[in-house]
Amino acid sequence: MKTYLITGCAGFIGSNFVYYMLEKYDDIRLINLDKLTYAGNLENLKGVENDPRHIFVQGDICDKELVTSLFQKYNFDYVINFAAESHVDRSIANPEIFVTTNVMGTVNLLQRAKEAWYDSDSKTWKEGKKYLQVSTDEVYGALGTEGFFTETTPINPHSPYSASKASADHYVKAFHDTYGMPMNITRCSNNYGARQACEKLIPLMINNVRNHKSLPVYGDGMQIRDWLYVDDHCNAIDMVASNGKVGEVYNIGGHNEKPNIFIVKTIIEQLHDRLQDDGISEALIKHVEDRLGHDRRYGIDPSKIKADLGWYPETPFEVGIVKTIDWYLENEEWMNRVTSGAYQSYYAEMYKNR
Repeated sequence: MKTYLITGCAGFIGSNFVYYMLEKYDDIRLINLDKLTYAGNLENLKGVENDPRHIFVQGDICDKELVTSLFQKYNFDYVINFAAESHVDRSIANPEIFVTTNVMGTVNLLQRAKEAWYDSDSKTWKEGKKYLQVSTDEVYGALGTEGFFTETTPINPHSPYSASKASADHYVKAFHDTYGMPMNITRCSNNYGARQACEKLIPLMINNVRNHKSLPVYGDGMQIRDWLYVDDHCNAIDMVASNGKVGEVYNIGGHNEKPNIFIVKTIIEQLHDRLQDDGISEALIKHVEDRLGHDRRYGIDPSKIKADLGWYPETPFEVGIVKTIDWYLENEEWMNRVTSGAYQSYYAEMYKNR
């Protein structure tokens, strides 16, 4: 039985990964370490709370003693690090916490894995071990109107968030280059799907539309992103963990480049038609001052993961966005709970002067 330490898996991508893995494999054990910050929500894991293959541990990836004890107790085969402060707007307001979690937390995981898996005398690693860092295409910076990010594109982050993720990636690579740590890094494009924090574009727009609230769109809304359905991302992570070539970086993209304003108008159209609500229209759109350092275009070239592992994005955006809206409409209680309290204060602060 393979045992995984998965971090940050009460959040969006991580919780979807839990469901994906438990559905795909019977003989598996997932130890889920999550601090339960604003991005982590135990409600995301309600469907697996009675599954003995999934063990939840509330804690911080920066906690040396805790992480050491988990390695000693469970003898992990894999570490997959999803844990991160991940919202760009929050990084602009408070960059320090992004350094703490995204950089120092990653270094702590690497150090504890090295202590558990590495024999310093023989300079060898235990067989069958791997560390996988889940990263982002934002570490590459911005593209022009043409071309795509490849794994050899120079790292050029533009926000405190992407700078922290780039730094973490460099540490992972350094542990491979210095000590020979078996590792991979994955860099994905914009994910969407079920259980995403409601400050992100798609769930934010779904929530605001259904409540007839204004739809804040940065600048002209023509920032282009490559949208990747979260289940396709989970499949790719599993494939890289199991079969990725040690030491390699893999880009994971959806081949779904869309400008933000297109996403917003698609959600308006879908919800207007489904809910038969004439109060839902493009009149709800409110263009606000653009985000500081807002990259204009991202686009991923996933040729390498296709060639090495046979992965491809199975879900066209037109299918994935319908599945996503379906989930949020079917889980209104979840959305109501995660958009109460602290979220309301955050929302008011982010958009009060825009």
